[in-house]
Amino acid sequence: MEYLARDYGVIPGADATVALQTALERMAEIAGEKTLVLEQGEYHLYSRSACKPKLFITNTVGDRQWKRGEAPHVNCVALRLHAQRDLTIDGNGSVFVLHGQMTNVAITQCSNLTLRGLTLRTDNPDMHELRVVACGGSYAEFELDRDSRYERRGRRYDFVGQDYRTPFTAHCNTARWIARIPHDDANSVCRVAHPLRGRRSIREIAPHRFRVSYWGKRDFRVGDAFYLYDERRKYQGIFIDRSERIELRDLEQNFNYGLALVCQDSADIGVYGCRFRPASDGAKRMASAADFVQICMCRGDVTLRDNTFVGAGDDCLNAHGVHYRIVRVQGDRIDVRYCHPQTHGFNPLRAGDAIAFVSDRTLLARGQTRILQTQMLDEYTIRLQLEDASLARKGDVIEDKSAVPNVEFSRNFMTRIITRGVLLTVGGKAVIADNDFDNTSMHSILISDDARSWYESGNVTDVEIRGNRFGRCVGYTVQVLPENRVHGGAVHRNIRVTDNRIESGDQGGFYFKSAGGVVLRNNRSAAPLRIECVSSQVANEDADASMQS
Repeated sequence: MEYLARDYGVIPGADATVALQTALERMAEIAGEKTLVLEQGEYHLYSRSACKPKLFITNTVGDRQWKRGEAPHVNCVALRLHAQRDLTIDGNGSVFVLHGQMTNVAITQCSNLTLRGLTLRTDNPDMHELRVVACGGSYAEFELDRDSRYERRGRRYDFVGQDYRTPFTAHCNTARWIARIPHDDANSVCRVAHPLRGRRSIREIAPHRFRVSYWGKRDFRVGDAFYLYDERRKYQGIFIDRSERIELRDLEQNFNYGLALVCQDSADIGVYGCRFRPASDGAKRMASAADFVQICMCRGDVTLRDNTFVGAGDDCLNAHGVHYRIVRVQGDRIDVRYCHPQTHGFNPLRAGDAIAFVSDRTLLARGQTRILQTQMLDEYTIRLQLEDASLARKGDVIEDKSAVPNVEFSRNFMTRIITRGVLLTVGGKAVIADNDFDNTSMHSILISDDARSWYESGNVTDVEIRGNRFGRCVGYTVQVLPENRVHGGAVHRNIRVTDNRIESGDQGGFYFKSAGGVVLRNNRSAAPLRIECVSSQVANEDADASMQS
């Protein structure tokens, strides 16, 4: 059944915030498959009248990062889809313009939901480009991007917009996350210190142009561009939580304050033909303050195919589980705890799930059992009743072997990525195929696993990396680096790297630690490929590659 958004008061060119939420509430009351169709046009959504649910979102604001007066985890959401069934939202090529600081879309407890044909754009976000237009010795002149707004307040200048007023010099002495796009490579980006660090004075010399004097010499180049933003990840792009059979098709997202897409405790997610990139007619060249895609504790099949990713402040894709620390063992019950301050507050551990007891030293499992009951005691602690807790040891970690998706990442294009292209730490079947890794500032693909820092599990068992083009990267083409403290055997197994084209100059190559069943075949590179192995079994079938142990 097809329904027109206009019939619910959702009109192009107007404030659609409340009317759109009302229309969605009506859709939730209608049984069976239905489609909500928007008339093509531009719709405006405002933070002042948006929904404000409490959301715990993985890999976002840490407990100590909340500011005074903020309500932790209360999130302003432009488009909230909650408890929806069998719904398609057809944007029909429309644009949603977001005014204020918000999570663009939150999809919670939904099933069989499709969102398609829509562009999400943020008006004047709190991310700003300062481009060097002149420099010499101890001064530089910067031009502020035309989309940013600012005001003078006494002797200082502030970036201003709906829901924020940020001094030019915010975090200038501590920030190490600032993005720099160099003058000679528009698709390269890396993290640097704040460009105003060590400034002596700031003076406006023309609209959107500032002269900055420094106490000492600074090494700038005309054309260098710096991106200033908040690293806290308070608001996200699209958040999917406790949902299943969700499809995103033909969406464009031009900006988000944190992660562009977060899939958490969900199953069977498809992302097809979407574009995560700056607006083509905008002044900015960064689209995300953090990762483009984060997959955490999901199940079933996660597919990302034919997408475009341009300008990220962290990884293009990070797919992982969670290592929970065992803090209490009593009979057949154990208490496990989230150990990273940016991930907690949700319970993806379900009755019937298989869990593995894992040594935090070797990252190897000592055995498995099943969950009979699960109960969240507080934001960080979950109590589990198990079939057999005899192998549980306080201090070790567990991994949920049922919350392990198959991941397909294929035919995607990425460039201007500030860290890695793909960070993969999931035990399902993973296929990374026919992608264009145009430009990453760290390793193109990292296979990790740790129980000491981010607590992102777990071991991979079936990975195929084939037919990809790897352009400029800093580091390895593929790095397998579990963070085990003791080698007790292979942590990762069955990794096949075949038919790839490596164009990274003197960078690139392969590194394998505590890995077994690795096959390298028909990987082409103009420069000799380096292969480094630590406690690993690698079958190298590439004649022009040298292996070092």
